[in-house]
Amino acid sequence: MSEVVDGLHAVSVHIRDVAAARIFYRDVLGLKELLFDVKANRLVFALPGTSTLLTMHAQGPGEHGREAGTVSGLVFHHPDPAGACREIARRGGTVTGAPEVVESSVGSFVRAVIADPDGNEFLLTNQTD
Repeated sequence: MSEVVDGLHAVSVHIRDVAAARIFYRDVLGLKELLFDVKANRLVFALPGTSTLLTMHAQGPGEHGREAGTVSGLVFHHPDPAGACREIARRGGTVTGAPEVVESSVGSFVRAVIADPDGNEFLLTNQTD
């Protein structure tokens, strides 16, 4: 059977405040901004080390998908999550789960949780497998 999915083009997150999201993703996380469209309330960022885009926009009436502030499951990588969390906090970001060592069947890694201005939470880890 052939594959139904052959790649990941983009991850999309609903937001309420495009200006606050822009500051967080660009200035706090340091992602490269590819598009800022005020009229469409849309932002697009490059995800380092991938061809996948991180897109966000205000959810329109009747639009399907998770409401702003309810997204989770996106996992960002950094070789030093504790150091990255300190920098995120210094830049005005929110760390909702302090870095902790997690023991698993494939070894140990560090995991933390960060949140954007709408409360969407993302993992930050140094896990490589």
